[in-house]
Amino acid sequence: MSEPQEPISEKRSWLVTLAKYSQLAFVLPAATAIGWFAGAALDHWLHTTWLYLAGLLLGIVAGFVDLIRTVTADSK
Repeated sequence: MSEPQEPISEKRSWLVTLAKYSQLAFVLPAATAIGWFAGAALDHWLHTTWLYLAGLLLGIVAGFVDLIRTVTADSK
């Protein structure tokens, strides 16, 4: 007849894990872009030329912090 199906909880768990890790593909570039845009806006508003770099670095750090939190939360 048909093969025995795996329990729904295991299937859902696998899909939830896949979704959690695939969100990182969007979070890392989005955090970087938001930091860059915020720094560029501050540069325009304050008439400076270096704050976009600070915003870019903060965005990158925020993305990696989210990456580390996601990975360590799954390992517990």
